[in-house]
Amino acid sequence: MATELATLGGGCFWCLEAAYGAVEGIEAVQSGYAGGDVPNPSYQQVCTGRTGHAEVVQLRYDPEVIGYRDLLEIFFTLHDPTTLNRQGADVGTQYRSVIFHHDEEQRRIAEELMRELSEAGIWQDPIVTQLEPLPTFYPAEDYHRDYYVRNTEQPYCQVVIAPKLSKLRQKFAARLKSEA
Repeated sequence: MATELATLGGGCFWCLEAAYGAVEGIEAVQSGYAGGDVPNPSYQQVCTGRTGHAEVVQLRYDPEVIGYRDLLEIFFTLHDPTTLNRQGADVGTQYRSVIFHHDEEQRRIAEELMRELSEAGIWQDPIVTQLEPLPTFYPAEDYHRDYYVRNTEQPYCQVVIAPKLSKLRQKFAARLKSEA
C-alpha cells in the first residue's frame, strides 16, 4: 500500500489530530509545526507567535481509501477558514488556516476546492486559508500525541474539541473508522 502525506493547519492541532484520527484511510496523524523560520521549534516558542510556525497535523493516508480532496472537505468543515490568525479563542499566527501542499496536484486540488467553496457562499466572509508549499515539518513534542484521548474531561477538550468531533460524526459518518 502506497501512502501519501497531507499537512494542514486549522487552529489547535489537538482538534485536527482527534478528528482525523477517526477517519478511515488515515494511517497516522502527527501533530507538529510548519511554516516558520526557527529550526526545531518547541511548543513554548511556537505559542509566542514569533517563530512564524503554524500548529499543523501531518496525515499519512491511503489514497485508495480516501482522496486528498476528501481530506480537505473535512478540513473546511472542522474549522473556520474565514478568520485570520484565529480559531475561536485561540489567537495568533500559529492558529492560522493553512494548507501546506506536498506537490502541484495537491496545490491544484486545494485551489479548486477553495474556489468552489468561495463561489458557493457558505461563509459570509472570504476564505483566508493560506496555500503554500510544505517547508520543513517539525513533529511536536510527545506529550501532544493523542491529547484528546488522554484528556477528554479537560474543559478545552469538552468545549472545543468534542463539538468538532460531533460535527465530524454528523457530516462524515460514512468516512469514519468503525471504532470511532
